[in-house]
Amino acid sequence: MSKPKHTIAIIDDHLLFAQSLKSLINTFDDFEVTHHALNGKFFIDDLKNTSQLPEIALMDLNMPIMDGFETTEWLNKNYPTIKILALSMDDDENSILKMIRNGAKGYLLKDIHPDILLEALQSLLKEGYYHSKRVSDSLVHSLHPDADLKTPTIKLTDRELEFLKLASTEMTYKEVADVMHLSPKTIDGYREQLFKKLKVKNRIGLVLYAIKNKLA
Repeated sequence: MSKPKHTIAIIDDHLLFAQSLKSLINTFDDFEVTHHALNGKFFIDDLKNTSQLPEIALMDLNMPIMDGFETTEWLNKNYPTIKILALSMDDDENSILKMIRNGAKGYLLKDIHPDILLEALQSLLKEGYYHSKRVSDSLVHSLHPDADLKTPTIKLTDRELEFLKLASTEMTYKEVADVMHLSPKTIDGYREQLFKKLKVKNRIGLVLYAIKNKLA
């Protein structure tokens, strides 16, 4: 008897791409595509009527009715066992951050080699997360080499915590300054202070620290 294959869902409204992706994944020894939906709403409806949840969901970002951002956030709350891997042409930092905040365990670009896709699927099952090299570079460059994303010994002031939580949202730094009733220059000071204290290099680093320490 052959061992059961790991199950994959594809949520993407581009039929030609989705069909090609399904055919590719089904050639992998340990994986098979069991679900395909044109958008998040259709996928959620499908989940409510199936007895077999997919282990991994490959999630497009831009879809009609219910996009990847909203779908990922909903799945993370309602079906947390499904590991979500964003699959997009968009390598914009804000999109990456938003998907990570919403619960995606990885972010792949659609122009990757099939070997990278297989590596990503295997890593999701083994490690629980995966990011393509281009996205990983962005994430890695957000951290100093000796950064520890989970360091509860770091003491943050109430205002630093407030800034960190707001900076982990989609607000611009100017909007954060308005909410905190501070000048943009003062906000710049908080930002640089936290970069140094948390040993991160940019906003992605701040968000990753906040997520790891359940502050966002």
